[in-house]
Amino acid sequence: MRAHLTLGSVLGALFLAACASNRPIDSPPEEPPGRPLKKVTLADVGLDGAAIDDTVEPCQDFYRFACGNWVKKTTIPAEEARWMRSFNVIFDQNLDDLKTILEESRSAPEGAKAKLGTFYGACMDEASLEETKLAPIAFLRSLIRRVDVETPKKPTKVEGDAWAQAAAPTGDPLSLEAVIGKLHLHGLYPFFRVRSEQDDKDATQIIAVFDDGGLGLPDRDNYLKDDDDNQKLRAFYVAHVERMMTLAGYSAEEAKTAASDVMTIETALAELHKTRVARRDPEGMYNKIDRKGLLERKNGFDWAAYLEALDPSMAEVDDISVTNPEYIEKIGPLMRGLKRGALLHYLEWQLMHDSSSLLHEAVVNEGFSLTQRITGQKKLKPRWKRCVSATDAALGELLAQPFVEKRFSGESKEAVLTMVKAISAAFDKRVGELDWMDADTKKAARIKLAKMAYLIGYPSKWKSYDFAIEKKGYAGNMYRAVAFEQRRELGKIGKPVDRGEWFMTPPTVNAYYSPSRNQMVFPAGILQPPFFQPNASVAVNLGGMGMVVGHELTHGFDDQGSQYDAFGNLKSWWTPKVREQFDGRTACIEKQYDAFEVLPGVTLNGKLTLGENIADAGGVKLAFRAYRALRENAPEHLVADGYTEDQQFFLSVAQVWCSKYTDELKRLRAQTDPHAQPNYRVNGSIQNTEEFAEAFSCAAGTPMVPENACKVW
Repeated sequence: MRAHLTLGSVLGALFLAACASNRPIDSPPEEPPGRPLKKVTLADVGLDGAAIDDTVEPCQDFYRFACGNWVKKTTIPAEEARWMRSFNVIFDQNLDDLKTILEESRSAPEGAKAKLGTFYGACMDEASLEETKLAPIAFLRSLIRRVDVETPKKPTKVEGDAWAQAAAPTGDPLSLEAVIGKLHLHGLYPFFRVRSEQDDKDATQIIAVFDDGGLGLPDRDNYLKDDDDNQKLRAFYVAHVERMMTLAGYSAEEAKTAASDVMTIETALAELHKTRVARRDPEGMYNKIDRKGLLERKNGFDWAAYLEALDPSMAEVDDISVTNPEYIEKIGPLMRGLKRGALLHYLEWQLMHDSSSLLHEAVVNEGFSLTQRITGQKKLKPRWKRCVSATDAALGELLAQPFVEKRFSGESKEAVLTMVKAISAAFDKRVGELDWMDADTKKAARIKLAKMAYLIGYPSKWKSYDFAIEKKGYAGNMYRAVAFEQRRELGKIGKPVDRGEWFMTPPTVNAYYSPSRNQMVFPAGILQPPFFQPNASVAVNLGGMGMVVGHELTHGFDDQGSQYDAFGNLKSWWTPKVREQFDGRTACIEKQYDAFEVLPGVTLNGKLTLGENIADAGGVKLAFRAYRALRENAPEHLVADGYTEDQQFFLSVAQVWCSKYTDELKRLRAQTDPHAQPNYRVNGSIQNTEEFAEAFSCAAGTPMVPENACKVW
């Protein structure tokens, strides 16, 4: 599935200049014409006055002003690598609700609740996991041990769901294609990945897509860069693989050899991977070669046999695209050139790595040690939290139904619909004001806006989950869930697009825009305080949830989304001169974020984060205009502890992003995350919002009002 453009992941040097004081006012502001003032508190309108650090001038560093005291007082919990005032608070609240639902479901005798309770109960059964040790993955290990790389053979039929009766390692030999196909079916992705995806050039159809894969570290650069941090990470990784293979039953000597083989193979794969910046180019990622083109790139790997082994539905699939043609051409010789021992080491490591969270405590703890090293998270999450998340991953829309009944009201949906309409109107008006866009391109932009769909709360049709769940056997349950979902995904290839399908579960605390479907999706999980508060002021709700809506809408017109037309096709709708103007304006944002330093010597990557930064800036501007429009005929003007409604809006924008990160996570996200870190998401977008200067009386040239602000939308 395409990586949809999301709000965030469940995620300038200051100089001394004159800045007007913006403390809460001692006397009322000038009364808006015809609107009496009403004094209220920050809490009344939905803001956190205790978070504000009024020793910081808002014109110097608005994020520190709005969140400074919250940051000072907040400690990252040991079981987290970051803590955010919005995302984590809502996530934990939702998690508690889901836990209550699942605990109650454990005693259900039959039906949907029984399915949920059985899956969750098997995950919580640690005694059973300790008793069975590695037995739950014996079936997949047996497949790996039967691989024959010397002479390719016709794949032997493999029964993939007999978890209680693992096939013997001494069974009939299997071709490399058969083994990789069955591993891919169960969600393990050595060497490469395959998925179903909307056709970029024909948005009505689903096609198969082959992509880079097979790495155990987060990014190709972790293998290829020779700086001190990556050298140390690689050394840790090799030692981690060695320890994990010892837990898999290897002798100390063989575990050391296995770790060396894994690093050698994964480094070779990393050299073929595209960079994360290159992966943001939709045209470069779309290479439709179809079945004929794939088979022509055989190079020692029988792609037809692989497709047949993956799933019978793939045997005659014709519509195929690849994200990286060079990778597909070179992966066959790389795989076929491996000695059997090295191949087994790599495949078994992939199995242990991907299964570590499903097994007994020693393996779980060793798997967590890599997460700890990479993110700085000090402590493993409690078992119940991991099991709730696992149930959501396996049975998401089944679990969502009681959650939606409990947490999502019709009022919330109507409120978001009001925001969407107001923000869409603001964008339409903004397009009309742009002096760099010609009439033809404005017309096309408005057509795309009019065609943009929005899904709110939960799907109109729930998914079903027709696979067996056992009371004992957590790993088996999860692998059956993965295989079921994989078959569902592969079964969509060659069929029309279901535009009502969701790619996040309703309890998820996030939102996304799909460029190929031209639709925004807002799960019920994020429509909770502080993003959306039924009793908050319009200014505060538009600064929180409204910014989210504006962010997702703007994704349709960022550097990636703007390459897709109103119907979701990768097709230019810009006149050349206007596109050149647009690219110049986005280059300004790229340069702006390149200068933001997250750690000494570690800066953001303006190219990698460009789409999210454009969306943030657009989101703030559109939400502000929508708030103004919705309050235009309000009977009174709210002043909250001295802050005007405009100021309340910007405080809300900042306070939903109040956060703390470990240094390890800051470094990782700077390298791999297309989202800037929260303080720069706030300050960067506000620097590009001219209304902020007026709201806080900031002089031109102060850090929050730079002389050369970037203006796209």
